[in-house]
This record gives sequence, C-alpha cells and structure tokens, in this order.
Amino acid sequence: QAQPVESGGGLVQPGGSLRLSCATSGRTSSSHYTIGWFRQAPGTEREFVAAIRWSSRSTYYSDSVRGRFTISRDNPRNTVTLQMNSLKPGDTGVYYCAEGTGIILSSIRNRGSYAYWGQGTQVTVSS
Repeated sequence: QAQPVESGGGLVQPGGSLRLSCATSGRTSSSHYTIGWFRQAPGTEREFVAAIRWSSRSTYYSDSVRGRFTISRDNPRNTVTLQMNSLKPGDTGVYYCAEGTGIILSSIRNRGSYAYWGQGTQVTVSS
C-alpha cells in the first residue's frame, strides 16, 4: 500500500482508553523513517501528538499527551500503535498517521516534515 492506514477510533467516555493502530506502507523497512501521529479538531490546525523513529524506537510526545499516550511499533507487522489513556474531551479529533524520512529532530513535530498521510480515524471523548 502507498499510504498508511489508521484504525481503532471511536467514542469513549472521559478517563477511558483507546488504542489506535497504523498499518504503515512498508517503506519503513528502510532506515531513517519516522512515523508520527497528528490530530485535528474542527476549526483548528492539525497538531502533533507523538512520533517514533523506526530504527531506534526513540519516541517523542506533545506536552498535552505526555504521560497519558504511548507510541510503539511492531516491526514484523509494520504497524505503529498509539495507546491513549486517561482521555479528555480535549483529545477529541481526527487522528492521522504519517510517514516521513530523513526528519531532523527539530522538525519532528512539523506536519510538513511528513510526506505520506493516512485518511484519519475519528476519536470522540464525551460523556
């Protein structure tokens, strides 16, 4: 597949958990790839959530999700998972998986650094 594919979104109550998965394109079998998760709420800019370096497994988080979300990868299956705990209404939005190569650390949170994007999966946190 040419683009990553997200799954696992849904409706959850505040304080609940969801697990998102990203089936990557397979390009990640080469080195220097980074997989990122971004989200976008209605009327807002698409914002960085988390990222993982494919080869080193180094992880990066936005301040708003650090300590609640965990990004990880499953090498044999070429998938990346975003485990989201202690969800808040402010976490509501469409979550996108993105792939990029050769991304320097200072640009890892910039959506323009990622070349390939999925269609997104809706996450709604509401009582």
